[in-house]
Amino acid sequence: MRTSPRFLAFASAVAVALSGVTVHAASGWLGWRGPNQDGVSPAKQALVTDLSLGGPNARWTFKAHGAGTPVIADGRVYAMCYYGETGGDVEEAVVCLDVKTGAKIWEHRFKDFLSDTVYNRYAIGAPFVDAETGNVYTESVCGVITAFTRDGKIIWQHSMMEEFGRLTFPNGRTGSLVTDGGFLYAKAITANWGTDGPARSRYYAFEKLTGELVWASTPGVEPVDNPMGAPVFGDLGAHRVFYVGTGCGHVACINARTGEPVWRFKLSNGGLNSDMLLAGPGKLIAIHGKENIDTSTQGRLVALKIPTEYPAGPKPVILGPEAELWRNDEFSAFTSSPLLVDGRIYATCTTGGFLCADLATGKTIFSEKLGADQVHASPAYADGRFYVPMHEARFFVIEVKGDKPVIVSNNKMETGATCLGSPAFYGDSIFYFTKEALHCFGPKGKAALIPPAIAPPAPATPSTAPIAALQVVPAEFTLYAGQSQSFKVWGLDATGRRVREVTGEATLAKFIPPTALVKSEVDADIIGATVKSGPAAKLSAGSIQAKWNNLAATTRGRVLAGYGYRENFDALPLGQKNTEGTDVGFPPLAWLGARLKWHIFEKDGGKVLGNRLDSLLFMRTMNFIGGPDLKNYTIEADVMTDGNRRIMSNVGLVNQRYLFNMAANNRILEVTSTAERFTASVPFEAAANTWYHLKTRVDADKTGEGGFVRAKLWPRGEPEPATWTLEVHQTKIHTHGAPAIYAFSPQSQKRVFIDNLSITANE
Repeated sequence: MRTSPRFLAFASAVAVALSGVTVHAASGWLGWRGPNQDGVSPAKQALVTDLSLGGPNARWTFKAHGAGTPVIADGRVYAMCYYGETGGDVEEAVVCLDVKTGAKIWEHRFKDFLSDTVYNRYAIGAPFVDAETGNVYTESVCGVITAFTRDGKIIWQHSMMEEFGRLTFPNGRTGSLVTDGGFLYAKAITANWGTDGPARSRYYAFEKLTGELVWASTPGVEPVDNPMGAPVFGDLGAHRVFYVGTGCGHVACINARTGEPVWRFKLSNGGLNSDMLLAGPGKLIAIHGKENIDTSTQGRLVALKIPTEYPAGPKPVILGPEAELWRNDEFSAFTSSPLLVDGRIYATCTTGGFLCADLATGKTIFSEKLGADQVHASPAYADGRFYVPMHEARFFVIEVKGDKPVIVSNNKMETGATCLGSPAFYGDSIFYFTKEALHCFGPKGKAALIPPAIAPPAPATPSTAPIAALQVVPAEFTLYAGQSQSFKVWGLDATGRRVREVTGEATLAKFIPPTALVKSEVDADIIGATVKSGPAAKLSAGSIQAKWNNLAATTRGRVLAGYGYRENFDALPLGQKNTEGTDVGFPPLAWLGARLKWHIFEKDGGKVLGNRLDSLLFMRTMNFIGGPDLKNYTIEADVMTDGNRRIMSNVGLVNQRYLFNMAANNRILEVTSTAERFTASVPFEAAANTWYHLKTRVDADKTGEGGFVRAKLWPRGEPEPATWTLEVHQTKIHTHGAPAIYAFSPQSQKRVFIDNLSITANE
């Protein structure tokens, strides 16, 4: 294994076992949609219908802001929430509470960084509890995925932004992770490197015990929205698959074992955020609230005739209009997910209605107006009733008698609050999160009932079929100079099930795919099943191929920029033409997503890095060049903006999750981590077409939590100033983070330039 882990891994599965951490099988409401992925509770629970705050059935309240769904396992409640009201005091958290009292057992807080998230869009998601291990999986709003034991010990962690180029959006929409078999599944819009450089909706499978990446899948095309829906799993013949909506408006089917995109269907001109419903063999229900592809209306509920056997030949198969069994344009839901109960589909819609349609025909049975509008909240079903939160702080309990809904109770939540999450059920308790607090309701005068534990599904046994393909884990890796990474090579059967490990029998070698646009190799040696970079290894990227018995599979990796890295771009070739007809080259392949957003130019007697202006999508870009575990370093570079006194652009560097930005139009030097959480600036009159030198660092103070965020900015060629141009103290600093470059060219009008970049260890 590597001497210093590429993702912030606190322990591997072996380390967990050696540390004495006990694995607990879990049962309960483990995911946001319950045990069957559909929002329906299968248990008879004697649930209450009066959900009034302060009423007889109000068991306890936990004060924290929330916008998602709590999950419950074996007497413990897990929820994503956030604390604080404004400014830098806002922190996202995962909390573990006692189901009977609401008392806090443990919590872990996440400090947001480099995201666009606005204040009221935190914690729009849910934890997930794995039934086999009892481990708890969360994703913070800025894309940090964490695996916890049930007692709150961190097992492993990934920073999706810094490792895979996850993009950030103001709407938050983190959604929920999910496990199936031995894997944890996550989604993101990422702009990684190489073939994964273009921004796409991607799905990732990690080994749930160790966090090693198993595969990444790109089922669609260029996204127009940040999708929120979680995978819904099923079997397609002998193959395990999942169904999900993409940011490019497709319903997609993906092989859960290999990541192969199986088929897709274009449903919307916007992203799909609601979960799908499997409605029997060959039928899938989907809903959306964006513009339809064939009309000017917004929103549609559809039933799709989907394949019942795994398709042969090239994939993904594109399903056409003939796949629609029926459609209903009266249903429109941006992120609220539907229910399927007794042959009927129920959903809340954007205009505040609670609607019901016939599964066989799609015809509307009833539409009941409950509120002015609906945003995220999804209904749930238990004990023969529908529990329906509405956006404007109302929580309805509804029974359906024949073809008519009957409102059993209309419960007002906190004044000024909103309801964005969905109910959860456990024993005789109902749990619901408003933007003000998490509430538990149950029968008056009774302690919360803890139902008997249910044995988890038996672990999948290895396949006994012949090995038909290979899988290399991890599927992607990163190294600093002097580090190593070991691999496992798995033999898979024809359906993607693991047969056995063949690592010791396989041979690994560097490999350049025939279709690769950049012919590049990773600067490292291969010894058996281990890749080791030398102490002087250069920044590089490439693929490694494993072969066994006439079968082959690949992994790919990068040597990252670490301490001592220097780049003046002079050694990088030109020879390409940009849209302006200028001779250009490309930045290092190992920089995340940089080749689509930056070019190398001849300027001022040498080669420099400049951002591309050929797409409005790239008028702002941040590209990471190192790993998230780097800390206590100085990153500096020469920087310049094109333009004039009226129109200039911004150029900057990221150090330890802080963006240092020469905002030329604003005449300031600015530092920010997340604009709404922490921003500080000092005046600085930058002139257009003038080189400056920007030097940055982050230093801890004596408290162990706080520290100083510092930068110097001065004209290139002049002596370095003795004092910091900008120096800010924070009570809680980011202790580590990947270095990056930054550019913002409003309306892609004026280019910025970077030269003589370096990363050095602090004294």
